[in-house]
Amino acid sequence: MEALRERDPAHIGAYTLLARLGAGGMGQVYLGRSPGGRLVAIKVIRDEITDHPEALARFRREVETARAVRSAYTANLIDASLDAAPYWLATEYVSGPTLGGAVAERGPFPAESARRLFAALAEALASVHGYGVTHRDLKPQNVILSPQGPLLIDFGIARGTADTALTRTGFTPGTPGFTAPEVLKDNQVGSAADVFALGATIAYAVTGRAPFGAGHAHAVSYRAVHEDIDVTGIEPGLAALIRECVAKEPAERPGLDAVIARCAVSAALADDPFYRPPAGTGDTAPPDLPAAVAAGLVPAGHGAAAPPAYRPTVGPGYVPTAGPGYVPTAVPSPAPARMRRASVVAGIAGAVVLVAASVVAWQMLPDDRGNERGSGGSGASPSASASAGAGAQKVPTYIEDNKISRDVWTLSDEPDEAAHGIGECAQIGAVDPPEELQYSARDVDEPTRADVRGKAKVMFRFKYAELKNKAPEPYHVSVGVKPPHDIDPDTGRPYEDVMAENKTIGYTSKPVDIYRHWRTGGYVELTYPDDFREHAAGETWDAIPVANDPGDWTVVFYHVKGSSTDYESVGCTGFRVGSS
Repeated sequence: MEALRERDPAHIGAYTLLARLGAGGMGQVYLGRSPGGRLVAIKVIRDEITDHPEALARFRREVETARAVRSAYTANLIDASLDAAPYWLATEYVSGPTLGGAVAERGPFPAESARRLFAALAEALASVHGYGVTHRDLKPQNVILSPQGPLLIDFGIARGTADTALTRTGFTPGTPGFTAPEVLKDNQVGSAADVFALGATIAYAVTGRAPFGAGHAHAVSYRAVHEDIDVTGIEPGLAALIRECVAKEPAERPGLDAVIARCAVSAALADDPFYRPPAGTGDTAPPDLPAAVAAGLVPAGHGAAAPPAYRPTVGPGYVPTAGPGYVPTAVPSPAPARMRRASVVAGIAGAVVLVAASVVAWQMLPDDRGNERGSGGSGASPSASASAGAGAQKVPTYIEDNKISRDVWTLSDEPDEAAHGIGECAQIGAVDPPEELQYSARDVDEPTRADVRGKAKVMFRFKYAELKNKAPEPYHVSVGVKPPHDIDPDTGRPYEDVMAENKTIGYTSKPVDIYRHWRTGGYVELTYPDDFREHAAGETWDAIPVANDPGDWTVVFYHVKGSSTDYESVGCTGFRVGSS
């Protein structure tokens, strides 16, 4: 708990602010007091985010999620303001430290106490899942140890800044070490992913160590996909249950009811001798403004004026939109890939971003403009797509290699980053896309490889497109994949006499509307070399195999306009091709 600053408001809605509770990527969290004396936690969206419609749509959907879940295991929604800035929501104020804070201060949980915590959190997740909602970001920092038992908080609303920093290079590990493999690889976000996070959270609680080690986010996520969880020193029976919860395959993880039964607790966690002290050690909240001023949490004179008249938008009479009898859209037993994709997207908000390849069967579904998905994600021809609407600008079926491209991607010099295929792109003359562009380029057969051996899967989309209220205007993108060296068209390999740097736009794909999957938030997917050709001086050449020119390959995303020569680069990434 921190003191208010002079720039902080004195009131939010009808609530008088008493202190700062914390901050997240999308907003600031305050302790507030209602006119009737109730303490609440108020999350206020940052001013710089209020101009982004997609972020606000995500916030609105987050509020709807909070409205739908009226559980004894969550901090329930009390009030919200969604009509005009400042945008905010108020939830119950819960006294107590986070699980992460308690372990850092007092040390790991003993095995028996950890079993009680395991069962209590499993019960909490089961309650949330009963409303058709998955948490998506369970971790020690999102568990509050209240005197009555643990509560789940923050269903993804405070992850904006970290997500942005990572997804602009095409990678989004979420919370490293707590995100399930199927989320990282295939964007499959179901209740089984919460079971994985539960196992990882308990592993941390009983060891005090990061469940899959520390280090760069990509390295930690790689270990979560490929390596065993750290259960060194944990009592064997408890370690076995943790291992089952973090099984790499979702279908191999136990259901939450099985987890509770396996814990076999005989007493409430709130009565546990180890749990009681941490649960009672949270900051003492001031009951009113004079107490907050006396405690130094509110500057003198700050908030002295009466709050404006305000009518709550969410009151005791609110009827949940989905009750406990609701059948979850994502269940522990795995559904076919096509069904999983549809059910996940139909769930609550929270953009979970692909790191590698997505479900193959998903490509067989029609896209969001009614076209049939085809190999490489090209579907209907770009010209047909462009002419779908009256007066739409005609888009060429290819772009011509008539420009010098100095966009160059190089693998990182940092060993840990290079081990996971992370690099940096120097873009010369690039323009900013209208929305946040997310992309990746990985090996088709082994997406978690650091390099590409055979074919490359290129994926891209605009983040939060699925939050739009209507179909966006088409925005056509062609992807250019260029080898590190100039290629002799007769041999399909670098010129033997001079290994010159490649300054062409490379082999390009047919322009495709980036919004073709906007309803589901899906990616456009292309495969190199299958979906790529070079077009120059009236001639066309097939793309060469990556093995013909080992080194750092560059992938550039071009916004295509009205002709085959009218395009500009809006994004860049790449991949390493080994010499073997």
